[in-house]
Amino acid sequence: MLAVVLALLALQLGSLISPAYACGCGAMVVDRQSRMTVDRETSVVAWDGRTEQMLMRFTVDGNAPNAAWIMPVPSRATVELGDGAVFDELFTVIAPEHRKRHYFWPRSGDWPLSSDSSGDMAGAPVPGAAGVGVVGRERLGDFDVARLTATDPDALRGWLEENGFELPDGLARELRPYVEQKWEYVAVRLAPREKGAVLHGTLDPLRLSFASDRLIYPMRLSRLAKASQSLGLFVLAPHRMEPRSSIGGYTPDVTYAGKVRSGGVLGSLTDGGATFLTALDQEFPEPDRINGDHELRAADADTPFRRVVYENELLTVAGVPAWLLTVGGGLAVSAAALLLRVRTVRRRPVLPPPPVQVPPPIA
Repeated sequence: MLAVVLALLALQLGSLISPAYACGCGAMVVDRQSRMTVDRETSVVAWDGRTEQMLMRFTVDGNAPNAAWIMPVPSRATVELGDGAVFDELFTVIAPEHRKRHYFWPRSGDWPLSSDSSGDMAGAPVPGAAGVGVVGRERLGDFDVARLTATDPDALRGWLEENGFELPDGLARELRPYVEQKWEYVAVRLAPREKGAVLHGTLDPLRLSFASDRLIYPMRLSRLAKASQSLGLFVLAPHRMEPRSSIGGYTPDVTYAGKVRSGGVLGSLTDGGATFLTALDQEFPEPDRINGDHELRAADADTPFRRVVYENELLTVAGVPAWLLTVGGGLAVSAAALLLRVRTVRRRPVLPPPPVQVPPPIA
């Protein structure tokens, strides 16, 4: 029982530890006097075979009044504010199924093993630098969005410096493969409209759309992370999807797979058509081993999957623990048998002792 209690305690402690989420589809840049961390990034990717959409929501912390976020995209992208209700609906869809599972013998917390404790545990456009083309500039809520083309990372560095940001050397190195593939970039300046405000908490989601004949989720920039990373990704596509490789992390875990209804807020990402949702979780204990971007493909079959959480309950009959009925009933039967035996013995007639035979006298 002590081992069980210790195991449950370890499980509860583990559930309180929040992992560091990967900022896989972009990179945050702040000035040297500021500090900002991306505590969590939740991403939804929708793909119909021709167009890919990404909906991203960041939860940030720090003292930075503004920051720049860079994301490479394979083709010309459109950017707009997204609907945060999409995330609420997705978390409802993938919630695990709860089932009850009964056990016979009492455990810690059940009578007579329960404790005496009664408490519960509980902006204005900026000209582009040489080599950088600014193909669009929009102000969306707290975001100043610029859509760029760049012929080399140094040109992108120049554009960022003109806007008050410094491109780290490591980030410039990791951007080079995208330049060689002639990808474009979405550069977002995160600047709260309220004077004196800093970037903190959950920001409004951004929605990007671009043409793509492959479902790609950029992850290469997460190589720069200093701590282990976790990726949580919702994928909406015609079929169940899976990554082609683990790209340097652990094998991705499927936490949900199944068809979703065409209505609701998800219709804004699926154009109202029937689609398949695949939810993936992946750990990257050594981010510097990430060797590319995630490319997702259709799985061999659209096999549904849903997590099941079992709620253990003591087996009862009419509110009485079954073990108590069994043990009590067994004791009652034994006592009744003993009593019956005693009574049977008492009711037997007592036979008189046989007469003593006296031997005849000797003549």
